Amino acid sequence: MALTLLDILTFLAFILLVVGVSLYASRKEESSEDYFLAGRKLSWWLIGFSLIASNISTEHFVGMAGSAFGRVGLAIASYEWMSAATLVIVAWWLLPKFLRIGIYTMPEFLEYRYDGVTRTIMAIYLLAAYVIALLATVLYTGSQGLNGVFHFNQMFVENFGMSPEAANSLALYTGIWSIGIIAAIYTVFGGLKAVVWSDLIQGGALLIGGAIVLYLGLRLTGGGTLSEDGGVIGGSLSEGWNIFKAANAEKLHVVLPWNDPDVPWLAVFVGGLWIPNLFYWGLNQFITQRTLGAKNLAEGQKGIYLACFFKLLIPFIIVIPGIMAFDLFGEEIKAAVAVGGDISKAGEQAYPYLISRIMPPFLRGVMLAALAGAVMSTFNSGINSASTIFTIDLYKKYVQPDASTGQQVKIGRYATAIIAVLACLIAPLPGSFKGVFSYIQEIWGFISPGIVAAFLGGIFLPRAPVICGRAVLLLGPALYAMARVPKWILESGRKVDHGILLIEKPGAEDIPVGGFEQTLYGFHGISFLHHMAMVFLVLMAVMLWLTWRRPLPKPVTYPQSDIDVRTHPSTYVYGTLIILATIALYIIFW
Repeated sequence: MALTLLDILTFLAFILLVVGVSLYASRKEESSEDYFLAGRKLSWWLIGFSLIASNISTEHFVGMAGSAFGRVGLAIASYEWMSAATLVIVAWWLLPKFLRIGIYTMPEFLEYRYDGVTRTIMAIYLLAAYVIALLATVLYTGSQGLNGVFHFNQMFVENFGMSPEAANSLALYTGIWSIGIIAAIYTVFGGLKAVVWSDLIQGGALLIGGAIVLYLGLRLTGGGTLSEDGGVIGGSLSEGWNIFKAANAEKLHVVLPWNDPDVPWLAVFVGGLWIPNLFYWGLNQFITQRTLGAKNLAEGQKGIYLACFFKLLIPFIIVIPGIMAFDLFGEEIKAAVAVGGDISKAGEQAYPYLISRIMPPFLRGVMLAALAGAVMSTFNSGINSASTIFTIDLYKKYVQPDASTGQQVKIGRYATAIIAVLACLIAPLPGSFKGVFSYIQEIWGFISPGIVAAFLGGIFLPRAPVICGRAVLLLGPALYAMARVPKWILESGRKVDHGILLIEKPGAEDIPVGGFEQTLYGFHGISFLHHMAMVFLVLMAVMLWLTWRRPLPKPVTYPQSDIDVRTHPSTYVYGTLIILATIALYIIFW
């Protein structure tokens, strides 16, 4: 559908609102604690919305919905529902430890537990991963999502006579740099407080917009019709849900075989999915920074439970519409993507295409703002966290240990701007992988098993020696590369099932069907979640062996902060209810 003046005005008004509120809320950021941790004054509702808005972005609306569009279906929801259970563990166990010490960054904890070298290794890992995996993916999917809704590439072809390939490329780069520059402006000046206030606005728009897409999709499925200028006329919600369930019975199962290449049940319940979940929600500066900025432990715990509630709902406003897009417009989406594009990326256009077809003009502008806000929420959180790690863990430690708080804020602002530019430069990289969601999950796998082993081993093995931290952080990426890289080499230039259709490159051979190469592919081709679990178990075995051989003479002691770490009186009730709700969802959609 064509972009209307109302769409453009709605979008611009939303962007101005976000920038204005964020800069106003953070106008008095002077100290490093103000800039990096919002003065440790964040309330639970800001923390909860910020956790969700920072986490949910267009890699979910584009990547996760794309997976649902293809073979995986509702099983991809395990990434959301099991995250809720993981967050309960963070609220009950990890957050109290971190606030009691009073750390600014997650690598800082490793210095207290091991030494400064271990802290530096983790800081470098996080900086690299944020730029390569997180920020690049957010910008790429954000640009793809906006282009999928408003077809900027077609506008370039029609108005400037460009070839489809050149128009696709220009639309991609235009989206990347526009999102990056706008999000960086208020993050550079406002720090974490600007981030969380923008998250509040953008997170609300994101959830409301997603609910509207689900509502209209169900009406269309339930007998509604598309109007000429966009929107759905008539249709029954209940009938739409019944028709949807009957048509997608096979896709509405969250439990897939143990050896499924994407979401195996063994990894979901007892294996590899817990490794990235514990890393992402409990040990990842990008997420934990807002809980570290809580007024006290009770506010942080309440904020986490609010985020848990939204995590349980999100599959219904992202995954279900992704499946609907296949039912309603599957062939149209493949045909549209095939013109000047890569047909294997059809899933990535599923959700944006659905929006462009079923949203009326005045709501398309709202959803454009919601998608742009989703991208900026995650992007500004990422560059703020990366600049925090650079300033606190690297610059202050090695370059200028006596830097004043004002100097730290100044360096943090410079670092934020530079990191934003680097992310924009490499943002097209995720497009070379077969799926955006797979890309980001696999890249995190290089560092998450080692980081989780370093933290959990350090906590559960109080006499583990210093060498343990360094060993698992350095060994983890090497072991993961040995498990994953051979598969990438074997699949290079071959036929690969992308979950939508079989893509065959000219002159390519099939994956081998026998002999040593097939055996090799059999191991390296299993789910990356299984490989992460294997790597983690090896690393923990290394830690146990080193602790047995060279234990510390006495357990490590940690500093004590003056933060109020009294547990919220209902924390175990709330956490238990979240876990029970998660179990109920798995029973319903087994």
